[in-house]
Amino acid sequence: MVTINAYLVVTAILFSLGIYNVITRNNLVGILMGVELILNSANINYVAFSHFSSGNVDGQIYAIFVIMLAAAEAAIGLAIILAIFQIFHTIDVEAAQTLKE
Repeated sequence: MVTINAYLVVTAILFSLGIYNVITRNNLVGILMGVELILNSANINYVAFSHFSSGNVDGQIYAIFVIMLAAAEAAIGLAIILAIFQIFHTIDVEAAQTLKE
């Protein structure tokens, strides 16, 4: 029998890996992958709490909305990455710093 503590440990590990990935990567694709890990950890939390609560499906509904949000974020993020690549011929985060100037 898997308890809610096991789900919380897995989501804490996924969330920590996602934050670490976002903070340490210079590559925009790697940063997007870190954001996806963070969103997936939130989905696991939603579904786990929904499963262990009184049987309602609110967690699954929230998880579906987060999946739709992640798909939109990935599409927009990849479009931004392609635009930056066309301008600077790299997807390094440091190249985007010149956009401020």
